[in-house]
Amino acid sequence: MFKEFREFAMHGSVVDMAVGIIIGAAFGTIVTSLVADVLMPPIGLLLGKVDFANLYILLSGAGPYPSLAAAQAAGAVTMNYGQFLNKIISFLIVAFALFLVIRGVNRMKKRTEPAPAEPTTKDCPFCATAVPIKAVRCPHCTSELKK
Repeated sequence: MFKEFREFAMHGSVVDMAVGIIIGAAFGTIVTSLVADVLMPPIGLLLGKVDFANLYILLSGAGPYPSLAAAQAAGAVTMNYGQFLNKIISFLIVAFALFLVIRGVNRMKKRTEPAPAEPTTKDCPFCATAVPIKAVRCPHCTSELKK
């Protein structure tokens, strides 16, 4: 059983999938940082110095809090729609990047596939021997062939 598991785990597609998952997770952290640290601050500045990560709706608690962290530290129940917006933007960036990668791979596949070659032989209908496509008589049985 251990030998079977080792063969399965070392099978090419499983290893490729594991590498893809690890790279995908690393890419996810980069995109998260891109959204939170690069894209959202200028967008928040354009919208009136709004920090999207601190946008929330207070569902229960004593009163207004200066930030989401303060509300959560006080034990207030909050709906964190700002963080949800950040995650939606992160998802859209990842989806678009994945679309570009798949599109590029599909274009490369189309270019590398050779065009089907024209047939160079045909079968004699009388003796089933392969003869050149331009032949008008079979060299094996000497029957006349149709063009």
